[in-house]
Amino acid sequence: MTFARPDHSIDPDTLPRIPAWVTSARAETIEDVAFLSGAALNHLHLVLGRVEVPQALLRDRLALRAAEACVVFSGRSERLGELRDAVHLLRPGDLPGPAGETCLAWRRAVERSVSIKALDRALPTLEPGQIAAWIDAGKGEPVTRAAMVLEAVLTEAPRADVAALILADAALALALGWDHLVPLLAAGLKRADLRKQGDDLRLACHRALILSAVEAVRLSADLARRVMHLKAVAPKLRAKGAGAAVEMFLTRDALAPSALPLPDRAARRLCDRLVDLGAVRELTGRDTFRLYGV
Repeated sequence: MTFARPDHSIDPDTLPRIPAWVTSARAETIEDVAFLSGAALNHLHLVLGRVEVPQALLRDRLALRAAEACVVFSGRSERLGELRDAVHLLRPGDLPGPAGETCLAWRRAVERSVSIKALDRALPTLEPGQIAAWIDAGKGEPVTRAAMVLEAVLTEAPRADVAALILADAALALALGWDHLVPLLAAGLKRADLRKQGDDLRLACHRALILSAVEAVRLSADLARRVMHLKAVAPKLRAKGAGAAVEMFLTRDALAPSALPLPDRAARRLCDRLVDLGAVRELTGRDTFRLYGV
């Protein structure tokens, strides 16, 4: 594959910075908190519209963080590293386990444009009609819609935290006019928030979205810089299949060498070369069963 030269006119450092008052303002009333969450979401909306931001990679990484939050809510001990292992080190016929299933659900939810069909793929234990009914439970402005969906699901299925949070983020995305679900609520909410209702839950969702939108903006800028560097060093790669491998790194949170379209030894060499060039990182700290990501 021939790599296009990176567009140096695109500078990730020019991504709009979120105003300091969004995070520093002390808001007590739901109206004040709603104003701040609206400002944070509007800023994130602008950032997501920038060509520099690697949308699929951002969503995949946010999905991992949402999965970690859901695993914490369930009382399990797995964290980011274990979740990556549960998904990326699966062998044919292996079962991912509860934590791995949570991670897979979030990753599937963000892979395709948000729709009932895509949500059914992420949540195969639910009927499409039930998914549609829960999504339609949300009314009003975007955050209120998301909170209403979250409450509706958890009222009918109190232990369905993962489904409730995925569907609430889907309702938020649809209300904001986003093509894809962007995982935001799970990472910003606390376990106790999931048992709240009405205005208390809506307030918790506003607060969660302020935190998560700010983090998503920060992560967008970081990934944009890393992706720009990966694209800049890509022409130095001579291995057959390197182009396709780089494209995979541009869209996925983590990859095992065995997932790359190269022979095993060549894939490991390519990953080591990319690490030497500062274009990807080894994510596990292990000598074997390594995972790599931008």
